[in-house]
Amino acid sequence: MKILMICTEKLPVPPVLGGAIQTYISGVLPHISRHHDITILGTDDPSLPDQETIKGIHYVRIPGKIFEIYREGVVNYVQSNRFDLIHIFNRPRLVTPVRHAAAQAKITLSMHNDMFNQEKIDPEEAAQAIDEVSNIVTVSDYIGNVIKTLYPQASSKVRTIYSGVDIDRFLPGNHPNMRRTRNDIRQANGLENKTVLLFAGRLSHNKGVDKLVRAIPELSKKFKDLALVIMGSKWFSQEDTTDYIAYVRALSKKLTVPVIATGFVSPSEIQKWFAAADLFVCTSQWQEPLARVHYEAMAAGLPIVTTARGGNPEVILKRENGLVVEKPEHPNGFVENISEILSNPSLMKKMGQKGRELAISLYTWDRVASELLEVWEQAIIAVSSADAVEDTGKQAVFEIVKGLDEEQTKAEEKAASKKKRKEAEEKAASEKKRKEAEENVVLAEKQATAEEKDVFESSESSVAMEVRRKRRRRRRRTIIKGDANIHSTSYRSVY
Repeated sequence: MKILMICTEKLPVPPVLGGAIQTYISGVLPHISRHHDITILGTDDPSLPDQETIKGIHYVRIPGKIFEIYREGVVNYVQSNRFDLIHIFNRPRLVTPVRHAAAQAKITLSMHNDMFNQEKIDPEEAAQAIDEVSNIVTVSDYIGNVIKTLYPQASSKVRTIYSGVDIDRFLPGNHPNMRRTRNDIRQANGLENKTVLLFAGRLSHNKGVDKLVRAIPELSKKFKDLALVIMGSKWFSQEDTTDYIAYVRALSKKLTVPVIATGFVSPSEIQKWFAAADLFVCTSQWQEPLARVHYEAMAAGLPIVTTARGGNPEVILKRENGLVVEKPEHPNGFVENISEILSNPSLMKKMGQKGRELAISLYTWDRVASELLEVWEQAIIAVSSADAVEDTGKQAVFEIVKGLDEEQTKAEEKAASKKKRKEAEEKAASEKKRKEAEENVVLAEKQATAEEKDVFESSESSVAMEVRRKRRRRRRRTIIKGDANIHSTSYRSVY
């Protein structure tokens, strides 16, 4: 099939500037491109050409950043090209415009955030989008449940497909292919012989890294040689200093343990910092869909401490690959859970190993791609099935009408046959009566002739003859009146 995948307007594909959605698309492309003709439509970037084809995958880049500008470009492109299926990422507001531009294409939707919330999309527009799409793929049960709660009619279309990770790129620090990288980073940043806690994500109130910074003083009382690495910036590649970032820096300067703030790290390099760490901490304060850093931490063999926010706990098997902070708004929750892991080296090691096992068995990109292909196939099969049902319905109606016509014809033929039999029987009865009457007339004539002969032979008197004649006439009239069906010709024959 010819398939168009429409990314969001914020960041380009490939993920040269990062981005969970962009990473997701790049992760599945090598697998799905073996089965279909794929085109990626996304926002432009100075570092990338407007159009290119790499390994059979077509990339088209149009002006973005602002949704309204991007939407116009998307519509123009879709109107000028034909696709069997269009997969839209995280923008339900694009569904209706795309439908108007591509009336015959099937549309599927991937949701990576709660973009169906009413402050982000008008409920009427959201309902229209749900009606138009064949399937809605979500990155967590949390996102799926939000959609189903707001719009119950979407329930049958929603399916969770957890994201994936490159398990050959994200490796544990003790892996032969990563051991040197781990040592180099730790040595270059003064982290030798340190227990390194790693945070990776945007520096914002929602991500809440300040809670971890504020937990460090209490942790440092219990555990010696701690260090903290904060990997990330304001917004992916943007290195601006916000009030929040300034606040985190001020808190960090007060700590007695080393704090390494890496700033933005290229997506092609982040696996090195995961390999250099010993424990991963996600401090999200908002209802996060499911941060992909959890998959990367598992692949790197790191035990995880995360928060009970949104979909984050869905990939955590408590005390097997990590722990969950139930009240992440308080630093004490991080102190307690991090302490539980650091105080038990055996548990810490087992959690890291379990995380790696889960990444290999459950969270590879080929698994994600396989499930996505299933969704697309279901969307196309649903069309074929609907057409088949319609054709079958039409044929069934035709057969019913045909059967009714045949039954009516049989009934009419039966009635006609019955009528003909009745008419034949009545005609036969009438004919029988007529013949009997004629036979009676003939018999009467014979008797009259015989009587006349006897009269002449005996030479009876004329008076006697007259009397006999009158008798004969009366007898004839009696015979004639006895059968009303005798024809007039028969009457004349008597007289």
